[in-house]
Amino acid sequence: MKKYLNLFDFSQKVDYKIEILSGLTVAMALIPEAVAFALIAGLSPLTGLYAAFMMGLVTSILGGRPGMISGATGAIAVVLVTLAASHGVEYIFATVILAGILQIAAGTLRLGKLMRLVPHPVIFGFVNGLAIIIFMSQLDQFKGEDGNWLSGSTLYILLGLVLLTMLIIWGLPKLTKAIPASLTAILSVFAIVTFLDIDTKTVGDIASIKGGFPPFHIPSIPFTWETLQLIFPYAAIVAGVGLIESLLTLNIIDEITETRGRGNKEAVAQGTANILSGFFSGMGGCAMIGQSLINVSSGARARLSGIVASIMLLVFIMFG
Repeated sequence: MKKYLNLFDFSQKVDYKIEILSGLTVAMALIPEAVAFALIAGLSPLTGLYAAFMMGLVTSILGGRPGMISGATGAIAVVLVTLAASHGVEYIFATVILAGILQIAAGTLRLGKLMRLVPHPVIFGFVNGLAIIIFMSQLDQFKGEDGNWLSGSTLYILLGLVLLTMLIIWGLPKLTKAIPASLTAILSVFAIVTFLDIDTKTVGDIASIKGGFPPFHIPSIPFTWETLQLIFPYAAIVAGVGLIESLLTLNIIDEITETRGRGNKEAVAQGTANILSGFFSGMGGCAMIGQSLINVSSGARARLSGIVASIMLLVFIMFG
């Protein structure tokens, strides 16, 4: 018989094996995204990884939607890129902390319930738009260092690995759901590349992810009215974009799982996570629809998967 454990939510049964395997899958998928989003914002890859750890851990424990995954996101990165270029990373940390305070205020004022008024076509457009953006961003992987499209055996090998990954993710659930299809695909392709000594680009080729535990750090900025005037507009946009994406993702997960999350509780959790992210050298973030769908499609329904994903991400950073 399967063993169950009530974890932080005594109304929910938790399957150890599914939650742990789903969390491990999400952790592996989080690394390249967190690195990429930090680079988009013009920041060190570790600021994205630290944000993914802190956001994922705090929202998994305190959030209003078990099974939803948060981390560093592209939506937040594009808001912060201008400020990062003009004033540096210390102002980013301060902005993220202020954005977290605004998000806690929104949750306390119970503004999260307004997301229930969003019509279905908007949600469909949100999901499809993200799918198109993610697909377009992956096309760069089919280009060489000179910017030209790959050709010959290099292109065929890459296409073969991509198609094999997609085939496993599509076909394995039809045979068994004992092991998450995404995790199986990652491990299978890794084994093929390793044992056949295939020369492919890795995350380490893009940037180093080696680091330690996120260091506590008070933003080194002047605490003046001028500073507040500078960062407040960015913080307000980060808070708004983060809450919109998080609550839209919450609604989508609600529909998939046929349960109902708590939007106001999620808003407070997102704010708390952003405050801690800013104090622990992270770029902040929000809910991630891609990682959340990976988690839910792997069978995870509780908080344990998000906690495992965050802890394993930190393990990869410190020891991997």
